[in-house]
Amino acid sequence: MKNININNFFDKIRKFKDRYPVMSIYIVGNFINAILVRLFTTGHFQVRSIFFDMAFILVLAGLSLLVKRKNLFYGITTFFMVVICVANSLYYNYYNSFISVSLLATSVFVKDVGDAIVEMVVRPCDFSYLWLLITMFWVIKKNKIGERDNKKKYSVFLWISLILMVIGCALPPYTSFSRLYKLWNRVMVFDSWGPYVYQVDDLVQSLRPTFNNIFGYDKALKDTNEYYNENKKILKKNEYTGIFEGKNVIVIHAESLQGFTIGLKFNDKEVTPNLNKLINSGMYFDNFYAQVGVGTSSDTEFTFATSLLPSNNGTVFVNYYNDKFVTMQNLLKNKGYYVFSMHGNVGDFWNRETMHMNMGYDKFYSKSSFVVDEEYGLGLSDESFFRQVVPKIKEISEEVPGPFYGTLITLTNHTPWKDAYKYSNFDVSKTVNIDGVEVKRDYLENTMMGRYIKSVNYMDKAIGNFINDMDKEGLLDDTVIVIYGDHDARMSKGQFDYMYNYDPVTDKVLTSLDDDYTEFNDYDYELSRRVPFIIWTKDMKTSKNINTPMGMIDVLPTLGNMLNVYNKYALGQDVMSIKKEDGIIVFRDSSYITDKIYYSAKNNEAYTLSSGVISDDYISKRSEYADDIIEVSNNIITYDLIPKLN
Repeated sequence: MKNININNFFDKIRKFKDRYPVMSIYIVGNFINAILVRLFTTGHFQVRSIFFDMAFILVLAGLSLLVKRKNLFYGITTFFMVVICVANSLYYNYYNSFISVSLLATSVFVKDVGDAIVEMVVRPCDFSYLWLLITMFWVIKKNKIGERDNKKKYSVFLWISLILMVIGCALPPYTSFSRLYKLWNRVMVFDSWGPYVYQVDDLVQSLRPTFNNIFGYDKALKDTNEYYNENKKILKKNEYTGIFEGKNVIVIHAESLQGFTIGLKFNDKEVTPNLNKLINSGMYFDNFYAQVGVGTSSDTEFTFATSLLPSNNGTVFVNYYNDKFVTMQNLLKNKGYYVFSMHGNVGDFWNRETMHMNMGYDKFYSKSSFVVDEEYGLGLSDESFFRQVVPKIKEISEEVPGPFYGTLITLTNHTPWKDAYKYSNFDVSKTVNIDGVEVKRDYLENTMMGRYIKSVNYMDKAIGNFINDMDKEGLLDDTVIVIYGDHDARMSKGQFDYMYNYDPVTDKVLTSLDDDYTEFNDYDYELSRRVPFIIWTKDMKTSKNINTPMGMIDVLPTLGNMLNVYNKYALGQDVMSIKKEDGIIVFRDSSYITDKIYYSAKNNEAYTLSSGVISDDYISKRSEYADDIIEVSNNIITYDLIPKLN
């Protein structure tokens, strides 16, 4: 057997580099960037993914042998691969997911939240991939003539790529090809298949809706009909059925209101005193989560109204605004309700002006309907908004013959809360006694968390004033107030670590080595994303705290039962009719929460929330359920199936 000569092997590599300098830096540089983008985002490094990275790059390198202007080919393809790395690195910081071509239609909204993106998203490492463009330009400039053409090597590159892909597929962790096809869990695909394969996969999936009538429609309709036939819901009546039938309903869509602020105090003062009062005399669902995708607030509006999950390709409000859906608004209109919405931002933000009409609203009052006498952040301040809303609601109540249903969308608490100190003087400092001397520490002052707390306190004050003004006008006597947080504040884990582990005595942050350190791991962070959901009436006799796991998808079945309306296509549950152990919150990436576990599809791990052994069967059944409702929801949205379902 012939001995392998290591020196000879490296000598061949050196010769290849000398003969093909641009191709060499092209292969090595794009490979390095593929590794960096995973390290700077998920932090995961799967050995199998490096085979797919290299295979993809070698396929492109092989294609370069077939084109005449090779250096131009290298420059253009490198540019796009660097863009893939930069864009995904930035996007992951904010959404904990990866970017999609289908989101190009929503990019128009980025300019309105530019401050938030700069402060919460951009990091120096997100632009580290640009080194390759500079290096490529320099190497290409030195090799203007280009490299010698050798088309015979093309087949060699393809064979090497094929071998690498086969090895990658054979290595653990084994990734189902259905994950690649469905692309629900973008993080898992990104980690397992690499950034370049992921982005090509996303491009294919993003183009699927364009070919609905050619590919997949018949199967989607068949599968969705089968799901509803096999999972027929029995309409259960309970003690809450029809308790609000015929009453007016005001829904307050509370921007970025996260659950941890409820009951929180600083210097013996409550952050949300008005919301706390409503909770203490109403229904409070304290284990409630938004189920948003990239459409954030608009996804919440959609899920709240339809009991479907957000789209996995783009957003419903922008990409599927002409589709037909069964909504809370239309169900109530059929019962004689007048339905309206109000918001202090421009009407075309998230395409609301168009989508609200499709959802069944009779009228949408946007920024142009109000006197803009005070602006904070994206538009009209919450205090001015609510002050001007009351006379409009009074006018509606006097003019419409039947009851009304109105959605009020707040705005001031939108990221990045940079002006919070202008509209809120809530104190987030700490005073501590050190050797008999009172010392005041800034604590959360001048931090993003501190600004957020101040802003939430301001929104709470505005809601409190609104409730009082409604009462003075006699508009609460026959009205149900519903309040929900549209999504979490998307605060970094570091902000929570600082809040929970700051020591005012030493003016330092505790570490895991300190006795009083409060652990706040990645799963604690995910679980902290819960948002408030409150149902309150002025004449409610007793308060009730419901801790059954509940998602935004469950609102229509739950609140709808109280209003005596029913959507047979709802994928959520009436949480007042189920046992706590049957509650489940399914997220868009097929992760889910029950009263026993938080299952992370991204990590394929179950984080235990209660004592006792969790069986594999328990996890697999709920994982199958999560996959089923995600697929059904995506089928309905992508193929506009509601009008065609039996």
